[in-house]
This record gives sequence, C-alpha cells and structure tokens, in this order.
Amino acid sequence: MAHLRFKALESLNARQPIKVTAPSTKISDYYGENVFGIDAMKRYISSDAVKVVLAATDSGEKIDAITADAVAAGMKCWAIEKGVTHYTHWFQPLTDATAEKHDSFFDLDGEGKPFEKFKGSALVQQEPDASSFPNGGIRSTFEARGYTAWDPSSPAFIMGGTLCIPTIFVSYTGESLDNKAPLLKSLAAVDKAATEVCQFFDKDITKVTATLGPEQEYFLVDAALFNARPDLLMAGRTVFGHAPSRGQQLDDHYFGSIPPRVNDFMVDFEIEALKLGIPARTRHNEVAPGQYEMAPTFEECNLSCDHNQLIRDLMHKVAEKHALKVLFHEKPFSGINGSGKHNNWALSTNFGKNLLSPSSKPKENLIFLTFLVNVVKAVNDYADLLRASIASAGNDHRLGANEAPPAIISVFLGKQLTEVLEELEKNGNVRIDKGDNMYMKLGINKIPELLLDNTDRNRTSPFAFTGNKFEFRAVGSAANSASPMTVLNTIVAETLVQFKLEVDKQIDKGVKKEVAVANVLRDYTLASKKIRFEGNGYSEEWVKEASKRGLNNVMTTPQALDFWITPKVKKLFEKHGIYSERELEARYEIMQENYIKKIQIEGRVIGDLSINHIIPTAIEYQNKLILNVKGLKDIGLEKEAKPIIEVIKEISKHINAIQTDVDAMTEARKKANVIEHMPERAKAYCDKVKPYFDTIRYAVDKLELIVDDEMWPLPKYRELLFLR
Repeated sequence: MAHLRFKALESLNARQPIKVTAPSTKISDYYGENVFGIDAMKRYISSDAVKVVLAATDSGEKIDAITADAVAAGMKCWAIEKGVTHYTHWFQPLTDATAEKHDSFFDLDGEGKPFEKFKGSALVQQEPDASSFPNGGIRSTFEARGYTAWDPSSPAFIMGGTLCIPTIFVSYTGESLDNKAPLLKSLAAVDKAATEVCQFFDKDITKVTATLGPEQEYFLVDAALFNARPDLLMAGRTVFGHAPSRGQQLDDHYFGSIPPRVNDFMVDFEIEALKLGIPARTRHNEVAPGQYEMAPTFEECNLSCDHNQLIRDLMHKVAEKHALKVLFHEKPFSGINGSGKHNNWALSTNFGKNLLSPSSKPKENLIFLTFLVNVVKAVNDYADLLRASIASAGNDHRLGANEAPPAIISVFLGKQLTEVLEELEKNGNVRIDKGDNMYMKLGINKIPELLLDNTDRNRTSPFAFTGNKFEFRAVGSAANSASPMTVLNTIVAETLVQFKLEVDKQIDKGVKKEVAVANVLRDYTLASKKIRFEGNGYSEEWVKEASKRGLNNVMTTPQALDFWITPKVKKLFEKHGIYSERELEARYEIMQENYIKKIQIEGRVIGDLSINHIIPTAIEYQNKLILNVKGLKDIGLEKEAKPIIEVIKEISKHINAIQTDVDAMTEARKKANVIEHMPERAKAYCDKVKPYFDTIRYAVDKLELIVDDEMWPLPKYRELLFLR
C-alpha cells in the first residue's frame, strides 16, 4: 500500500497543465448552445407548438400528443445536427444523484432499413425499473414498472453526446419516487398562496415564482492521491488522518490566489456549464486549504435544482480530464471546515419584482414585510421539519462544528430589520384615524433605503436574511437542494394561506385592508419571536438560551428524521398535495436506510484499513525499533535504548486499542443488523457503532505521528490538501 502513496506523490511533479480555450471571448456567444431552450425551439418547431410548451411551463397546462410529436421531431433534428445519437430521460431518484438510461435514435423499419426515430411518446414517457431504485417498500421486486414523465419547464440539454430530457419519476401506481415531482408540487403551492396574498396589494400580480441560487462548496484533490486512499474511494471522506502542522489557521487560503491547476479546472468547468445554460458567475478559494466554491446567478427554483445536480455531475467529469477528484462530502477532512450548499431563496412576481426586496416606498415595504414576516413565521412553526430536510450522515459531521450553522434552527434578520419588527410589535395595535400616516405610525416607513447593502451577515445562522433573500446555510454540500426547497416552499405556502384567512376575517369585520395586514403581521411577529436570534450561534450561551425558548437541538440524523412523520407534518403535506402519507413513510424509511448504509460502509472501511494496513505497518516499524534496541543493548548502550523502548510500548498501546475497538465495533454492527425496525436500527448505528469511529481514529492518528513517514501507507493531509 505504501508504494501507492509515493507513486502518487511522484506523479504530481509530472503533471502537465491542460490548455483550456473558450469557444469565444464573449460568453454570450456560446451560452446555452447545448440547451434546447426557447431560441432553439423557435428555430426547430412551429410557433404554435412553442406557445403550447410555454403555456405548460408557465401555468402547468397539458401538452397534447400532436404538440409532443412536433417538439420531439424538432428536438431530434437539433440534437442530430450536434452529433447526438442517443437520448435519455434524466431523472433524480431518491439517491441524491441522477439517473439515466440511454436509447438510440437508430431503428429499423419493416424492411430492415435503418432510420432515426424519436416520437412524442418517447419524449413524454419512458419506463425504467422502479423496484431497483430506493422506494421505501412502495414497489416490490416483482412490481418493476415505473414511469419517467417529461418536465417541459426544465429544458432538454446535451451532455456527453446524449440528449437528456429532465423528467419526474413515479411508480406504476402514481407515487413519486424522486425529488423533482414533490418540488414541482411545492412550487405550485407557494405560487398559488403567494399570488393570493399579493392581490391585497396589486391586482396585476398573477404569478409568484420561487427563485434559488445555491452556492456550491467542494474540495479538490489529486486523482492519484485520491486513489491511494481507500476511505476517500469508498466513503467519500478520510476516516483517518492527523491534522497537518499548518491547516487553515493563517486564513491565507480564503479568497487567495487560485492555484494554476485548480484555475484550469475551474475555467474548463465553467465553459462546459455555460454551454449547458448554467449561469456560473463566481469562483473563489474557500476557507479550508483545498476547498473552493462556485455560485450561479439566481434562477427559477426547479431549474436551479436541476442545474445544481448537473453542476456536481459535470464537475466530476471535467475533474477527470485534469487528473483531479472533486469531494462533495460535507466533512471529508477532520479539523478543517466542511462544505455546505448555501441555498439563497426568494420570491419573484410575474413583473420580476422580488417580494423580499425592501424599498424606499412605504407602500412597497408593507408587501416586503408581509412576505418577510410570513417566512419567519413559517420557519418558527416548522423548524424541526426544516432540520429534518437537511439531515444526513455527512451533514452530522458539519452542523454545529464551529464552522457551519448549529443544528438549532433559528432566523437572523440583522439589527435594522429587528428594529423595524420591534416597532411593529410596539405600534401594531395603534388606532389609525382618517388622515393618519399609517406607515409612519407603524414604523414601516423607517426601513432604510439601502438595507440591501447594510444588512448584516451572520455565518453562524442556519437561516439568515441577507438583504433581498433568505440564505438557508445549513444544507449539506452533497444534498439535492430539491428536498429542503420542497419543505421551504410548502411551509411558506401554508403560512401564507393562514395569513390570508386571518386578514380576510378582519376585512370582513370592516377593518381597513392595510390595517388588517399590519395587525396580522404584528401577531405573527410576536408569535415567531423565539426563532429570531441575532447572536453567535456557536456559543454555549445560545445552546442554553435556545433550550429555554423551546427550540430543539437535534445533533444526529436518526433523531432528526423522526420529524418527517409527525402528525402535524403529514397533515401539512397532504393538505397541499405534496406527499401522501404512504409517500412520506416511504421516504422516511429510505432516508433511515441510507443513513445506515453510509455508517455501515464507513465502519467496514475503518475496520479494513485498521487491520490490513495500519496495524501491519505499525508492527513492521515496531520490529525495526526492536532490532535497534537489541543492537544498542548488544553494544552496551542500555540507557540509550530506553527512549526507544518507550516508543515501542506506545505503539503497542495504540495497536491494542485499535484491535480492541475494531472488534467491539464489528460486534456492535452485528447486533444492529438484526434489528428489524429500520429507525431503531439507524439509532443503533448512530449510538452504538459510530462512537467507535473517533476512538479508533485517535489511536491511528497517533500512530501516524510515530511511524516512519517512508512506511506510512496512506497519503497524509499535508499531501492531499495543499494542491498546486
């Protein structure tokens, strides 16, 4: 094993830079060239067919068979002209990854003559094996049928010479088996609820769209070093590795000069992303050595979630060209910052007005406050569900680790907005007489015009308002954004529905509309006070204060996942048509099983590396020391041999600790495996198996400092992290 490490290190010096050239100096010349978007549709299909597709995108109208055939014909012609020979329905099963089955355009007619075929029926629907994907018991092995159905709101694209058609994935009996279908339902729900609330202020607002801009953090390591680490290969993170002398303590990596090899990768990736219509805008070094971030421009939420999945897939493909590996695990390296995916979410009207953007005009600020307060109230009422939406084995390593938001869900608004809400609380019930300036009496006119620039940022907050959007910072790097965004859209929709009902009640009693809105906003502000926190989320004081406020601090995934199936949550999702109870129970089981499998894999990797690599290496080095001690004694240097004997004893101590804990971990895993109830098995893996990971790691990392560097089998942190 040791030779792999040094072979990999030797290969670093032989790396040749890859010349990356953009198709044009102007991004606009090639942006979206591999996307069958509106411009391509207008060139390849009739204007009537384009109108039908746009209507389906905007309002969910069905696409008839004739239009589907026309779109398929145009899509095939466009793709073939670009050298494409195959097509696939690109979907997102419950694996946090994407799936695709490629079919050729090529076919034979009745006389055996070849021709290219792609009909509307193939565009609209395909039939993959539903039982082979995670389904939570919805589909049995002998009930294999499932369907992928075209999502016209997310344009088809070309990836790796294949035409990819974004689709939902459902079982034969109609249950959703993917992340996209619930997201689309939640987007429809928040659109309807938000539009109805907007009617209080502007009758011309007929549609509200959720927008999203997910900032993606990731690590880059050399491919050869990656392949010499079985833990990275199998588990996506290093289960062992002593911290290097220099980590991130000098703060010299963040926003620093991008290493040339990394920059080549970034440029190459961005070119390919831009061709796919992904609006990649920002790239920079992150805090930890070897860590980076890319951020796109805001897009419609469904498209943005699709693009984020594409981004991760594309990064892997481009990295291969540069002999690099991308790590999306939330905590691939111990002792330095992990990676998140900051989901920047907002709501936009059909006029392009951001409902979460403050204004210098008091009337517009009443709309702004309405949506701001409703979002805060939604988070307050469903904080535990939001926590469950970002729960994963990887994110457990990151949340609350003084580098990412704590596991306690709270909302940060900043000093100025807090003062505005306090003014509303104080004056919300003032009498408004004819001729009074309501906005002034309520303090609404005091919102600073430059709030967008003045708003504070609090990196310790899991859910922060950042000027004209909310930033859900607790989402894990490896997660599919669709799941937490489905939850956020749904809880905001529910709160807006309740808000409208309460405002309407007051209006029906003769209260002036603006006053009724302000009254309910005041009630919501008071009711959601406990969720607002402006301080340091890392502090022990906040943990104590959160407990006093009744906010949960759920540190592990098995516990957090239980929030998915509470009666309150089931009622919420069923009411808005997002998940049936059967779908929710199935997802709950899938998430528990996924957690078990990840911890199980990590346990096996730890056992394998410990017994087959670390202990043999330590014994080999120990034997060298023993020979050295014998030699010293043979020439009468017994005193000089004593320090070496102490090192031998130290090695033995750590070897014994590793062997004992690996055996105990294996037994704990065996006991957990016979527990039939999935949630209880997950908790057993969390509480009985996982604790051994840290104790074994401690002993292994101590051995790394003792054993001769020339013998150590695994690439070390100093070699993995400082890529140049």
